[in-house]
Amino acid sequence: MNAMRYRGYCARVEYDADDRIFVGHIAGIRDIVGFHGTSVDDLEAAFREAVDDYLKACVKLKQAPDKPYSGRVMLRLDPGLHARASTAAELSGTSFNQWAADLIARETARQEE
Repeated sequence: MNAMRYRGYCARVEYDADDRIFVGHIAGIRDIVGFHGTSVDDLEAAFREAVDDYLKACVKLKQAPDKPYSGRVMLRLDPGLHARASTAAELSGTSFNQWAADLIARETARQEE
């Protein structure tokens, strides 16, 4: 998976065929921050500008900018799956949290290749 990244933020991008432009939004934050461009270079510049403008606006408004993610995750699992995963974690000698984090890290690294 390819993603635009800047200052810890990532972008979600779509193509608008009607207007023939790329339209993006900063992903993973509550605030809505959008940008667009007609070429990849324009889009990347607009993304960087949108992040910078967002951070400046937060300073001006004296509010903390949303961080892309806190690192805290709550999952709801089928009890059987939860039991199997907990057993797998115990057998590997790690906590359930560490086991799940390792599994997620491996899978996301594989997808980024």
